Amino acid sequence: MAVLTTSGRTAVAVAIAARPLHLAWGNGDPAWDAELIPESLEATALTSELGRVVAAVIGYAVPDPLGPIEVPTGFYRLSETPTNHLLLRCDYGYPDAADQVIRETGLFMDSVIADDLPPGQRYFTPAEVVDPGNLVAIEHFPPVIRTPLNREQFEFVLTL
Repeated sequence: MAVLTTSGRTAVAVAIAARPLHLAWGNGDPAWDAELIPESLEATALTSELGRVVAAVIGYAVPDPLGPIEVPTGFYRLSETPTNHLLLRCDYGYPDAADQVIRETGLFMDSVIADDLPPGQRYFTPAEVVDPGNLVAIEHFPPVIRTPLNREQFEFVLTL
């Protein structure tokens, strides 16, 4: 049986990093507040998307128990050369979905955004997305209550 090698996984990470990447967030399902439902490998969209933001940082990382990057899966440090660990950071602004409850995020590749939007716009509502692209990763989590006084930042390492 064939296996995807580490160099093959690195090639996939490089291919993903070269594409337009957006992190979408959504309300999810309020029933998840009682019992969080596991993510589905078959998912192609969020349950209830509110908007998406352009990835602010895209890079590569290597596991390092003393590394400065801490995510739930461990510690990492940046790598100058591509690896199979893709580091992403996505920053939402104060007004983005400021009155909503967030229970899910999804990393999308190859989203197509409407052409008639202001230059430099980084946050997009579903109405401003022409094609959502491909859902690469999805996560459900306990509710985050948004307010216009807080900015949300998601940093994670996607290991391929």
